Amino acid sequence: MSADRSGSHSRSKGSPGSRRKPASAAQGRREAVTKPGLEARIAATRLLGAVIDGRASLDGLLDRKGGNPHFLALSEPDRQLVRAILAAALRHLTVLEALIDRLTDKPLPEGARSLRHLLVVALTQILHLDVADHAAVDLAVSQAQIDPRNKRFASLVNAVLRRLIRERETLLSDLDAVSPFPDWYMGRLAASHAPATVDAIARALKVPAPLDLSVKSDAAGWAERLGGTVIATGSVRLPPGGPPVPELAGFETGEWWVQDAAASLPARLFSDLSGKRVADLCAAPGGKTAQLILQGGVVTAFDQSASRLQRLEDNLARLGLSAHVVRARAQEVVDEEGFDAVLLDAPCSSTGTVRRHPDVVWTKSFTDVETLARVQRQLLDHAARLVRPGGELVFSNCSLDPLEGEELVAGFLADHPAWRIKPILPANWPGLEETITGKGEMRTHPAQLAHEDERLAGLDGFYAVVLTHS
Repeated sequence: MSADRSGSHSRSKGSPGSRRKPASAAQGRREAVTKPGLEARIAATRLLGAVIDGRASLDGLLDRKGGNPHFLALSEPDRQLVRAILAAALRHLTVLEALIDRLTDKPLPEGARSLRHLLVVALTQILHLDVADHAAVDLAVSQAQIDPRNKRFASLVNAVLRRLIRERETLLSDLDAVSPFPDWYMGRLAASHAPATVDAIARALKVPAPLDLSVKSDAAGWAERLGGTVIATGSVRLPPGGPPVPELAGFETGEWWVQDAAASLPARLFSDLSGKRVADLCAAPGGKTAQLILQGGVVTAFDQSASRLQRLEDNLARLGLSAHVVRARAQEVVDEEGFDAVLLDAPCSSTGTVRRHPDVVWTKSFTDVETLARVQRQLLDHAARLVRPGGELVFSNCSLDPLEGEELVAGFLADHPAWRIKPILPANWPGLEETITGKGEMRTHPAQLAHEDERLAGLDGFYAVVLTHS
C-alpha cells in the first residue's frame, strides 16, 4: 500500500516546482490506522497473542476497568467486535491454525507469531463473523503493511486470504477430522466420558453460550419481560448476542443477577437454611452468596481478594441483600462456634466453562488440573473442620475433570471415615435427572439440557456433592 500524501507539502529549498517528499513510515502508519475497523483488528491480534503466547486471562484483558489499554482505548462498537473476534477465534483455533498451514506453501517462520495471529483474526472474520470478505482481506493487508514485523508478508497475507475465499468449502471439508481443542483437553474428556459424549461436548463448546439469570422471584414473569425461557434449573435463559446486561430491565432495580444455570445448583443442594449459620468460602463475586441469603441463611462470606470482595458487596447492594463479609483465605478461616452449612465452591481449572470462556483450554494445562486438585483437597479438609456435627458441607467447582471432583471426594472420604455423601435425589430435580450420578453426586456438562435451538441448550460443566458427618 502506498503512503497517503494528504499531509503538508514539503518542497526542496530553492526548487519551488520540485515534488513533495514521500510521507515518513511513521506518518503512513498513523494515516493507515485511521481506516475504520483497523484499530479493532490490531487490538484483537495483540490480545490473541497475549492469550496464546502469554497465557493471559481473556476476562482480565477485556475487563472494563483494568483491561488491556489498547482494548480500553477503543469505542464500544469496536470493543464488541474485538470480543466477537476473540471468542470465535479461540473456539475454532485448532482448525484455523491447520488452515494456515494448509494455505501456505512453506511453513511460516518460527518467530512469526504476530503474523500467525494476524491471519487467525482475518480467517475468523471470513469464516465465523458477518464481515464482508473483501473488507477482511483489505484490513488484514493494511494491518500487515503498517507493522514493521509483517510488512514483508503483506502479499502473503493477501494471497492466503484470497485462496481461502476461493477454496473455503473444499478446505474446510478436508479438515473435518481436526480435533477441535488441544490434545490435553480432549484427552481428559476421553478419559472420563464415553466417545459419543465427548463428541457432543465438543460440538456444544463451539456454540456461543446463552445468558442465564438467577431471579429473586417470579422467574416466569421475568422470562416473559426479557424474552427468555425458564429452564429446568429455574434460571431465566436468554439467547446470546442481546443488549448489554446493564441495559436489561430489572438490572438497576436488583431483580436478578447473571449466573450460569449450572453455577446456580450447588447453593440449592442444602437442606432448609432458615435461620442457620452459613459460611460461603471463596464467595466472590457473590451469586451463590445471594442464593444462600434468599434461602434464609445467616451468611458469612469469605474471600481472600479485597477487589473481589468489593465486587461482591457491590453486587449484594444492587440486589438489596446483605451478608457479613470477611477478607480471609479459606484455608485460614477459624470459627469456634461452627457453621450449620458450609459452601466451598473451590477455585479450579475451569474446564467446565470453556463454552463461556474459550481461552481456558489455551491458558491452562493438565499440570494446572493436578495442582489445583491438590489445593482443593486442602481447602476441603479445612472446610470440614468448620461444620457442626450433623451439618452439611457442599463442595463444588466448575471443572469437568474427575480429578477435581469424584476422585478428590473419594480420597477425602477414605481419609475421613466419619464423613459420608448425602445423596442428591433425582426425583427432586425434574428435568435434571441425567445430572445425578449413581452415588448421588451432581455432574453437569455442556451437552446436557438439550434444546432444538443449540444456542439455548447446555450447561457449564460443574461437579457438586453434599457431605455430612455425625
